[in-house]
Amino acid sequence: MSKISIIGLGAGDINQMSLGVYERITQAKALFLRTAKHPVVQELSHRGIPFQSFDAYYEQSDQFSDVYSLIYKELIAQAKEKGEVLFAVPGHPMVAEQTTQLLLQGAPEHGVEVEVVGGQSFLDAVFSALQFDPVEGFVLLDALMLEAKNVNPHVHTLITQVYDDLTASEVKLTLMEVFPDEYPVTLVLSAGIKGEEQILRMPLYELDRIKGTHNLAAVYVPPTKEEKTLNRRFSTLREIIAILRSPEGCPWDREQTHQSIRKHLIEETYEVLETIDDDDPEAMCEEMGDLLMQVMLHSQIAEDEGDFTIEDVIEVLNEKLIRRHPHVFGEREADTSEQVVKNWDQIKAEEKKAKGLETVKASLLDGIPRDLPALMTAFAISKKASKVGFDWERVEDVYAKIEEELEEIKQAKNDEEIKAELGDLLFAVANLARFIKVDPEEALALTNRKFKSRFQYIEQRLKERNKSVEDSSLDEMEALWQEAKKN
Repeated sequence: MSKISIIGLGAGDINQMSLGVYERITQAKALFLRTAKHPVVQELSHRGIPFQSFDAYYEQSDQFSDVYSLIYKELIAQAKEKGEVLFAVPGHPMVAEQTTQLLLQGAPEHGVEVEVVGGQSFLDAVFSALQFDPVEGFVLLDALMLEAKNVNPHVHTLITQVYDDLTASEVKLTLMEVFPDEYPVTLVLSAGIKGEEQILRMPLYELDRIKGTHNLAAVYVPPTKEEKTLNRRFSTLREIIAILRSPEGCPWDREQTHQSIRKHLIEETYEVLETIDDDDPEAMCEEMGDLLMQVMLHSQIAEDEGDFTIEDVIEVLNEKLIRRHPHVFGEREADTSEQVVKNWDQIKAEEKKAKGLETVKASLLDGIPRDLPALMTAFAISKKASKVGFDWERVEDVYAKIEEELEEIKQAKNDEEIKAELGDLLFAVANLARFIKVDPEEALALTNRKFKSRFQYIEQRLKERNKSVEDSSLDEMEALWQEAKKN
């Protein structure tokens, strides 16, 4: 069976290499280097040890993933041809070495055995150079796959594979999504190499201004306790809510139940809607935070009572989003929003069946929240009924129904009849909105805002005349109303 042995060249010069690693290299029948740009390689060449490097692949490929794929394929081919090859990589083969992972995962399928020999990791040199203990909390990230969501400001962070100035710039921009521009970071160059090691401390915004970054560079980001950074983390919000509900927290928060803060959830929802209607992003940001706080409080109350946690809420939501979007995360197709809605309804029915809910005997009108505003409920009810054909055929029929209901209001004999007929009229208007594809709640909200703005215009103009609406005539107010409509 063919074999590939992967060995680490360590982080420093040849004097730091173990005797066992050195002997494996000198005795290798076929030695391949991922890169010759390493302090050990010059000494190997000086001592007449033959090798072949894959540096040419870096020059002919646009992405590092392509380089690693080419190296992987060539090593498989060489192992099959020669029987056994030694592949040497910088540092330790199991630390920040993607080619090792590719070989471990794919080589056995080609009948090639993979052995990881070892070597000194560059982490040893970095820990010594930076003088911090990783047991305090440490994460190692790859600059080539760096994402802000993986950066944890609570722990020591080391970012490796900072190959060049462009990579350093990309690292900087990603870190700026988490930390302030002036946050202190350290650029570590050639850690562990005598005479070449450099420890450069600087504010984050200067990270890509240090020219000459090379393949033996890493960026160190220390943990922080600064509120400016931590307050952007969901984990901080989670912790604050838990503290508020704790015995040492806020007496008011400790006393609350799902029922006692129910009204606040409704209020905050409508305050968010108001910012949307006002097209006020700054206010929307604040009010959405208040709404999120209600979700967090309800989740913490549930956790305190042993029902569920906010992580459970997120898990259920994520699973539902993936399950109900098979055209995105699965194999179903949906080229139009109508097809998406059809798939959604079908999946919801399948979910109910899986939960043991009887969907055949259930009412078609089930599933509409009881506490929706009446106009929204009317719209939702008629929309569901229309799906089975219980509907007018033409919009003209709806207009006729509205006229019929309006006439019945005129003929009503008492308050109860008027109330009932007015309800019928509003229900018919909700149906009209559905026919002409207008959300009735949005339409009425628009009119409410328009009326409020124009009426306040009247009040302001009257105030400028040292008058009020109470001591003004209808004709005077009507004239100002018409004036407001033109503004």
